[in-house]
Amino acid sequence: MRLWHQALLPLLPRAQILGQHRECCALRGKGWGKKHSTVNYVFTHSYKKLVDYHFLVLKEMEHRGYTPDPKWYSPEYRGKNIGPWPNLLIKEASQLDNTTIFPEHNKDYLEECIANLRQKGIDLKVPFPGDSCSS
Repeated sequence: MRLWHQALLPLLPRAQILGQHRECCALRGKGWGKKHSTVNYVFTHSYKKLVDYHFLVLKEMEHRGYTPDPKWYSPEYRGKNIGPWPNLLIKEASQLDNTTIFPEHNKDYLEECIANLRQKGIDLKVPFPGDSCSS
């Protein structure tokens, strides 16, 4: 379980972007609050931040020609087997593009994600986003 640094989303291979969608769906659903060392930081923030991050994943999937279930575009939706999250608001996509959603997604975390991908045989050419990553 991992949420890739958001700067990597446009660069992730097919399997990783689709896996990221599944991970977000699981976390938005019954996985919310279930501890796991690589995603525990998510639960220290509002649920809305996870929805905002998932929206970026959905946007990237659309960009690649995938058509995720439209239900996931509703911020309140948590999956088939769990009720909606009430009264949740989400930013527009244009407001999210240059915003770091999780402060933990800093330059060190970006480097950690790149190293993790390399261990999987994925060598991305990543321009380090100096201004868009907080240190």
